[in-house]
Amino acid sequence: MRLPHVLRWLEHKNLTALALQETKLQDHEFPGLEIQGAGYHAVFSGQKSYNGVALLSRKPAADVVTRIDGIDNEQKRVLAATIDGVRVINLYVVNGKEVGTKDYRLKLDWLAAAAHFIAGELRRYPYTLVMGDFNVAPEDEDIHDPKKWKDKILCSSAERHALGCMLECGLVDTFYLFEHSDEGRFSWWHYQEGDFAHNRGLRIDLILASRALAERCTASVIDGEPRGWTRPSDHAPALATFKELPPA
Repeated sequence: MRLPHVLRWLEHKNLTALALQETKLQDHEFPGLEIQGAGYHAVFSGQKSYNGVALLSRKPAADVVTRIDGIDNEQKRVLAATIDGVRVINLYVVNGKEVGTKDYRLKLDWLAAAAHFIAGELRRYPYTLVMGDFNVAPEDEDIHDPKKWKDKILCSSAERHALGCMLECGLVDTFYLFEHSDEGRFSWWHYQEGDFAHNRGLRIDLILASRALAERCTASVIDGEPRGWTRPSDHAPALATFKELPPA
């Protein structure tokens, strides 16, 4: 339903790749012609009404993976592909609903399985990006009110530990490579209670780079403008820029 937002945003960007989450449509419904008209190729893994991930890219994607061992692959939440020399892994992490519930334990198991998969990809691909909606705020700095969110879902210590284990595989949170003001720090705001207008948000949309790729990162920001458009997503896009890769 937000295809017009995606196309509008792409008009002003020259991206190598764009990772989308919660496409909420089956593969035969994916708007391939519209994406092609914007100058991008697309690979996707979707399901009816829920979840769904897609990768848009200027150059065709190769070696596409949509399944991870140890994860419920009926829920379409993972998409990996090689794009212009970079292994791109698109994740839509399980929300977890509430700390201590069955869904919460499922989320921790999901993150552990994803970390195991990513460790294997990093051994094969020196230039790797892991992008997506992680449903985890990594640090207190990524929360508008750490006291209010302490030990709550998206911000609990176990979720952060699981994300930390993923980073220990050999990834760098590109956002922390640069200084940011509070105005440009968050990527998700609840629809209710004027949270976006008052910047009461969280940073849960991350771009993690392998160490070799992180060394080439020149910027990592969150573009909050689309969150202010009519009928927006509750998320804003995270965007990272890298120096051109050396010749293979």
